[in-house]
Amino acid sequence: MSAGHHHSHGQSAHSQHRHGHHGAHGHMPTNFSRAFAFGIALNITYIVIEVIYGLLAGSMALLADAGHNLSDVLGLVVAWAGAELGKRPPSKRFTYGLGGSSILAALLNGLFLLVACGAIALAAIERFSTPSPIASTTVIIVASIGILINFATAMLFVRGQKEDINIRGAFLHMMADAGVSAGVVVGGIAIYFTGLNWIDPLISLLIVALIFWSTWGLLTEAVRMSLAGVPRNIDVEEVRAYLASLPSVQAVHDLHIWPMSTSETAMTAHLILPVGHPGNGLLSDVQKHMFERFSIHHTTIQIELEDEEEEPCRTDCGKTD
Repeated sequence: MSAGHHHSHGQSAHSQHRHGHHGAHGHMPTNFSRAFAFGIALNITYIVIEVIYGLLAGSMALLADAGHNLSDVLGLVVAWAGAELGKRPPSKRFTYGLGGSSILAALLNGLFLLVACGAIALAAIERFSTPSPIASTTVIIVASIGILINFATAMLFVRGQKEDINIRGAFLHMMADAGVSAGVVVGGIAIYFTGLNWIDPLISLLIVALIFWSTWGLLTEAVRMSLAGVPRNIDVEEVRAYLASLPSVQAVHDLHIWPMSTSETAMTAHLILPVGHPGNGLLSDVQKHMFERFSIHHTTIQIELEDEEEEPCRTDCGKTD
């Protein structure tokens, strides 16, 4: 935790403020950079192979899957760019650094996935009306390789996908690709034994539904973060109750919690203490507990005396007595 600092705040010389943070800025492990680089290179190689064999086999399924994989590679590039920008230190213009770019990357990733869903669904519907012969053996072999490549790439991000929605976006991209490839394999096997070409677009539509279901949660969370909404893993009322339970705290107001990036959270709060400033020890404990109990990395506390609260702040989200 960095050292806190104190200064007068507002109109009263007695109102005091303390800020602290836990964890290094842009603390995403550097091995994810290698994961992004390796995943992008591996998938670009597979896309080239998929296009070549798709053309040779006359398989629209493989070509459509190659287009879907290309959109996911673009998603990986966006996620990587957001992660790297998030590591840059604060500046005079961006005093929190560029960690927020990872939220933008997650939002774009969700949009990429929805566009991919639309493209796959459109191609599947068109194949219902104009089914074409498929070299099923070639499709099965190439798509099986795709399952292995996409699943292996997804595993590169499995450790970080629970804490960082930008990493989760990359993970979902690759798992979606593995699912699409699996659907292509199943469709190829079914067509090989039955000769029914409409099986291929049917499986594609089922896969689209699965991708859409998994993407919607990512997209809504990214939108919430971009609007400075409270991260889903933090209960505001639990935080408020904890602050209200501190010694001598009479009331809590102007409690705000928002994401600084996809992996870091900030909080500000005003505490009313009739006895005055509680000392640095209590505030240091609060900052520590905010991090350990609620995963809040940057905590700013303002102490106010009871007679100083002349009017509520315009952004006050409620007060707990």
